[in-house]
Amino acid sequence: METLPVQFRVAFMSGHVEAGLALYRAGAPDQAARHLLHPVSETHAAEREGIDALGFDPAIFHQVSAALEEGRPAAEIEPMLAAAEANLALLQENAGGDARTIIAYLMDVTAEEYNIGVTGGEITDPGEYQDAYGFSVVAARLARRTGDDDLIAAAAALAALWPEGGPVAASSPAPVADVMAGINAVRAAL
Repeated sequence: METLPVQFRVAFMSGHVEAGLALYRAGAPDQAARHLLHPVSETHAAEREGIDALGFDPAIFHQVSAALEEGRPAAEIEPMLAAAEANLALLQENAGGDARTIIAYLMDVTAEEYNIGVTGGEITDPGEYQDAYGFSVVAARLARRTGDDDLIAAAAALAALWPEGGPVAASSPAPVADVMAGINAVRAAL
């Protein structure tokens, strides 16, 4: 991971957080926690190499973690989640990079994670299924920055393949073939 360009690492980290935000807002804070902790997890320390200089604020993610562990009410947690989103937006902005190149990278990891997360029409690894969702959301956001209507539509259609209520572990997943077709449509629009 540390050999990847910083903009890829920021996009990867952002995908995890997007999954966590969606899961928290879907009423699954227990599933959200691992994704929201990703940016400060010691397991993923190599990803953070060089991002402090881009404005990364680990304290925000530690606060969210503590609030989730303590079961604080949503009214207290939502502002923390908004701060986490804002910090990631700052990181993405400061990391720079070509949006299309980053989207191409995200399509590779979305495909990999979804193929691990869904087998035989069932969610077999909820974390990977949820990560794939987060990567598709980040790609859709980046697509909007390009102003390319075809790319925007393809990326939005891909992200829409997950349930509207969030990628909770009990979801009925889209068929792998449909997600791969969505990924290929994004790639074709690049």
